[in-house]
Amino acid sequence: MPKFPVDYSDRKPLGRTGETVSAVGMGTWGIKNEEGAFRALVRAVELGLDLVDTAEMYGGGRAEELVGRVLREVGRESVFVVTKLYPHRFRDPERAVRAAEASLRRLGASHADLVLIHWPDDLAPIRVQVRSLEAVAERGLARYVGVSNFDAGQLEEAVESAAKHELVVDQVKYSVLDRSAEGDLLPACLRLGVTLVAYSPLERGAVLRSKSVREVASRCGRTPVQVALNFLVSRPAVVAIPKSERVEHVEEIRGALGWRLRPEDLELLERSGP
Repeated sequence: MPKFPVDYSDRKPLGRTGETVSAVGMGTWGIKNEEGAFRALVRAVELGLDLVDTAEMYGGGRAEELVGRVLREVGRESVFVVTKLYPHRFRDPERAVRAAEASLRRLGASHADLVLIHWPDDLAPIRVQVRSLEAVAERGLARYVGVSNFDAGQLEEAVESAAKHELVVDQVKYSVLDRSAEGDLLPACLRLGVTLVAYSPLERGAVLRSKSVREVASRCGRTPVQVALNFLVSRPAVVAIPKSERVEHVEEIRGALGWRLRPEDLELLERSGP
């Protein structure tokens, strides 16, 4: 049997909010060709990949500006916008609010759907960071809040620290080649009602060279990219956010949805190394 129950939904629950997002969204880290990325992101939204993830640190704010262009092109209501703020912003509530306002100016939006602490700040207690994060939602700058790069213990403490706004997401590195998140974190997310958002799900193309991924792709008539993403979204409460700067790659990514790997293929991938 696979390690986790197979989730067949292409819409994933956002924490316990009752809202859903596409099981595969799009990331914006490390963009080199902005025009290509713009066209790719627009196409992704057209195909129903409605979650777009960015951060103030990506390109020194340029990625947020790019997402803002996408919002103007496709309509704000068509996109679930996620952005992440530097950890030091959350040492006090007013600093967090100012940083969120700056991100929203770059996005050209009145609010983000989800704002995350980009990684835990070693210089501030988690409860302080979470209360500052909640201030962003209290001001109406974010509909939901969450964290990124928090381990299971940090996540549990963060969830317990929240007073008025539940944490709905923990965004971490997770791929078919790096399953460390499955140890303590994914079980913690399932227990706490937190959605795990997987960044670097294609390992900068390394999944294309994985013998086991290629074998499964050949067996099921899919591409290695589609198999690698399908593996992740087969997990309950997991969303994957690959990045692309090419429309044809986005269309391949969309092909990761609408089906699921067979249990025996999931097991093979779980047993195999890169």
